[in-house]
Amino acid sequence: MKLVKDLELGFADAENYKRRENKALLNRVFIRDTHLDNLCEPNISFLIGEKGTGKTAYSIFLTNNDYKDTTSTTRYVRETEYQKFISLKREKHLSLSDFSSIWKVILYLLISKQVLEKEGAISKLLNYSKFNALNAAIDEYYYSAFSPEIIQALSFIQESKLAAELLSKHANAKGEEREVLTFSESRFQINLFYIQKQFESALSQIRLNQNHILFIDGIDIRPSSIPYEEYLECIKGLANAVWEINNDFFPTIRGGKGRMRAVLLIRPDIFESIGLQNQNTKIRDNAVFLDWRTEYNAHRTSQLFEVVDHMLSVQQEPLPTKGEAWDYYFPWNSPNVFDQYSTPTSFISFLRWSYYRPRDIVTMLELLKNNASSDPNKKTITADDFENPHFQREYSNYLLGEVKDHLSFYYGADHYEIFLKFFEFLSGKDAFKYAVYLDAYSKLKAHIESISAVPPKFMSTANDFLQFLFDLNVICYIEQAEDHKPFIHWCFKDRSYANISPKVKTDVEYQIFYGLAKALNVGKVFKQKRA
Repeated sequence: MKLVKDLELGFADAENYKRRENKALLNRVFIRDTHLDNLCEPNISFLIGEKGTGKTAYSIFLTNNDYKDTTSTTRYVRETEYQKFISLKREKHLSLSDFSSIWKVILYLLISKQVLEKEGAISKLLNYSKFNALNAAIDEYYYSAFSPEIIQALSFIQESKLAAELLSKHANAKGEEREVLTFSESRFQINLFYIQKQFESALSQIRLNQNHILFIDGIDIRPSSIPYEEYLECIKGLANAVWEINNDFFPTIRGGKGRMRAVLLIRPDIFESIGLQNQNTKIRDNAVFLDWRTEYNAHRTSQLFEVVDHMLSVQQEPLPTKGEAWDYYFPWNSPNVFDQYSTPTSFISFLRWSYYRPRDIVTMLELLKNNASSDPNKKTITADDFENPHFQREYSNYLLGEVKDHLSFYYGADHYEIFLKFFEFLSGKDAFKYAVYLDAYSKLKAHIESISAVPPKFMSTANDFLQFLFDLNVICYIEQAEDHKPFIHWCFKDRSYANISPKVKTDVEYQIFYGLAKALNVGKVFKQKRA
């Protein structure tokens, strides 16, 4: 087995695997599982998962590799795109339906260039007159230098008059239209509708040898400069566009072996907020939901264990059997485990400190490896290494950073500071009853008034804030069963296809997540100051 210092643990942010020098690493450590197979099914429009569950890794793997007669690309929504949408809205007085129409044209433009790049020479796509005319118009607009990014596609929309005129001119030159049409700057929606129809007509004509997926990523992060309501309006338009082209247009194209499709990468809480009809049905029938949950007594057969053990195994020569690499590097038992196991159960400690997300486990492994760098000959990670306060503090800060990123999606930096202040009023308690929570909440409200701050929306009432803490997986709530054993509820564990937004229960006991305790300075009860 390799020394600890020689282990390759990959990247917490899978976008790094787009780089040429990192593609081989992803191919080695990535498991071709049912999630990947399901993504290649023609009914899938959404890839849903919490931050850190691997959405980007799946899209990048499919982008880097042709898999099951499917070729893919991944495009990112960045801050500039949101700003362009906001500008367009103000200039053109756009509605939500207009946003959806804009996104349709963007998706069509990107996928048109994708199919031409990926298989144009093989299938001779430019022999199709309508598709040839479409690409000639695009090449003239971009001076044959189109870069397949959303921001470039948006400029085609912004200059809708010019774009429509070029499409009409080249359609006429190819004999697809009898006359060159004229368009007006003031009739944006009509221009846009004409452009959309030209794309649909051209895409309907071509016959493909492969399936094509266009992944849209990056919407899990809202830039601080973009107001939430305007961000949400943009994302709603995108989600509706993806759904409509996948269900109303692409399935109508007949002939050829290949099919086209767009897939949106999205968090569960954002998916719930975009307001698509029949969301429960769409999650079940039209989405891949990345769910890594497992139980302690079944962790050895879980997909999460398989992913991590595989990452360690593929680096060894000869290739070890399933579980052998993990047991070699982590040959100890987790404390407070009541069930008996025939193999080391150190993985349970990693589960206990994680939200059952691959990113959490990989981050722990990377931190443990870095902390072991003082011993270049170190072969294994011990229980003492895991219990090391420095490691646990580093990992706790990572988790708090994840919470901050999640909170900043909806709120500003000042709201994050108010959120952190609450834990000071728990006086070090990491487990507390409802009455203690209400007391801490009232003290926080008094503090907000004392500094003349405006309470954030998530603090409208005590129970609103309690639900917010539960949604963030900062706390769980604990019920007592008839057999006197505690029944623990975490939001990430209770979430399901049918219950995408689980609710917290009031007037019970609560506990702060293990991994966050050190960063929030709880776990040791502090002495109260005497009046």
